[in-house]
Amino acid sequence: MLTGPDLGAAIEAARIAKGVSKKRLADDFQVKPPSVQGWVKNGRIDKSKLMDVIAYFADVVGPEHWGLRPGFSYENIPDDLDAAVDQGPALSASELVRGMLSSQGKGLSEESRRRLLAAAEADDGGGVIELDHYRPGAVGDEVWIAHYDVRAAMGGGQIPHDYPEMLQDIRVSPQHLREMGVKFKEHFHLKMITGWGQSMAPTIKDRDPLLVDITVREFTGDGIYLFSHDQMLYVKRLQKKGKNLFKMISDNKHHDPEDIRVDDTHILARVLYVWNGQPV
Repeated sequence: MLTGPDLGAAIEAARIAKGVSKKRLADDFQVKPPSVQGWVKNGRIDKSKLMDVIAYFADVVGPEHWGLRPGFSYENIPDDLDAAVDQGPALSASELVRGMLSSQGKGLSEESRRRLLAAAEADDGGGVIELDHYRPGAVGDEVWIAHYDVRAAMGGGQIPHDYPEMLQDIRVSPQHLREMGVKFKEHFHLKMITGWGQSMAPTIKDRDPLLVDITVREFTGDGIYLFSHDQMLYVKRLQKKGKNLFKMISDNKHHDPEDIRVDDTHILARVLYVWNGQPV
């Protein structure tokens, strides 16, 4: 487990990769900006808070980014991280980003790699990014949301991957999403998936990207959910039918609704928005 300045550089590299500002990071963790500056500069962070930070950045960096080995235990992390500071030379944010790109960036485009590295190098030197393709967003609070390769079928169901792998990510403004009526607590609870099939048309068409909240793991009222049933993965409307049954509904009128048992249905996320401009 990285400690001290190395941990701080790892946090900074992950922040750059996720595309969030230090102020946004402070707001998300309900701490003051000087606290985040201490995390980045010295790696001084409470052990319990560190676990939340690792989870927060899990969509852009893996355990090895933090110096964690397979089979690691949270209990092995020193209680006093300040006392465990390595006095050796710390890696810079750009060095951490280079290492991250080398181990995890094979699927990124050359432009994305250049942007991440340019942002890290600019941060190291206190400068600004001067790449022609870099443009700040209209709102200014953009964050990265991971796109999972989970082919959630809107028809007969599909067998899910054991471990969903990220295809790509998108950059969005949480503020703008809320203005469009998308309701969520934290932006890092959001992921993108792709629906396949026609049974949810016209609401969701084949291969429409879907914005989902992965913290919704139980029925919270009528709506469209990502769920598994009988070892298959679906995106369908669910309604409660008595105590023990859900009514599984397809928006396509050519598909009849089905009754499925609540005990055999495992909700994985709730669909919040279809990326064709239709809130659900």
